[in-house]
Amino acid sequence: MKASIYDVAKKSGLSVVTVSRVLNHDPSVREKNREKVLQVMQELDYRPKAAARSLAKGKTSLIGMKLSTLDDSFFDAVVKVISERLAERGYFLTLSVSTDKEPAGSPLLFQEEHVDGVILLSPMREEEDRKELEKRGIPYVMIDHQHPAPDVPAIVVDNYAGALMATNHLIGLGHRQIAHIAGPELFLSSRERERGFRQAMLEAGLEPFSIEPGQFQISSGLEAADRWISAGRLPTAVFAADDYTALGMMDALKTAGIRIPQDVSVVGFDDQIIASQFRPKLTTVRQPAEEIGRRAVELLLASLGGGGAEQLELKPELVVRESTSPPGG
Repeated sequence: MKASIYDVAKKSGLSVVTVSRVLNHDPSVREKNREKVLQVMQELDYRPKAAARSLAKGKTSLIGMKLSTLDDSFFDAVVKVISERLAERGYFLTLSVSTDKEPAGSPLLFQEEHVDGVILLSPMREEEDRKELEKRGIPYVMIDHQHPAPDVPAIVVDNYAGALMATNHLIGLGHRQIAHIAGPELFLSSRERERGFRQAMLEAGLEPFSIEPGQFQISSGLEAADRWISAGRLPTAVFAADDYTALGMMDALKTAGIRIPQDVSVVGFDDQIIASQFRPKLTTVRQPAEEIGRRAVELLLASLGGGGAEQLELKPELVVRESTSPPGG
């Protein structure tokens, strides 16, 4: 016969109420009692039915996440950390992938009987999503949102500081003809990275070689490089708004016989997995995926417990590899 909650209570020497509180992750339970219950559950191979547990709590134990793409190793890392951290607290993560072309209306993810809370990762329809969640009373946390919103729980990375670091790294190597390939104007991260680039150049008394439009895609780097090559005029260094753009740039330059970093130095942003696998290895600005995921879960669970809105700004890190050097190598 399968073990029941009563069997767990009897063997642990604790009340059914205490065992139930452990199952529901009640913070009032003493750590010693929590460990005892978990040990007995393992010994008895006791697995509470999720449906019954949800009914007792009035909760689903599901956290929804809405994100704009799955084709991004940085986002993958954030999602992995969030999923692992939630699992440690007895929650499961469910995903909804959206784009800026999605139809209007409330997704099933935003219905309170389906999820206990929601994480918005780089939201494309931020204002609509926020209004819908607030109307339904569903706690949420935003990551990499597009509009300044100090009154909502959110995790942001200091993209401005990251761009300063990247550009100052190139300036410190002796570069003066430095270009920037921007990201989509829609994203706050794009705007902040361009702002950081402009500020670093201004402080150094330099004019940008050029600022090219981009879309956080390999094609953005390819197209910018092709334009410069066709014009017969190249910068000595490029700060790209993301790694995919940087890698596209490097591929076009290498195909044209232009050496990296001897002829052109390149810096990216994000530290995608491929950044350290491409040759030469890409110098880039690393976003702290582990900390982003961990802190997002902490903020959301605090909101589920009735905590107030808090916004955390995390610092990126410059990772110097093989794609940058002084002009001429």
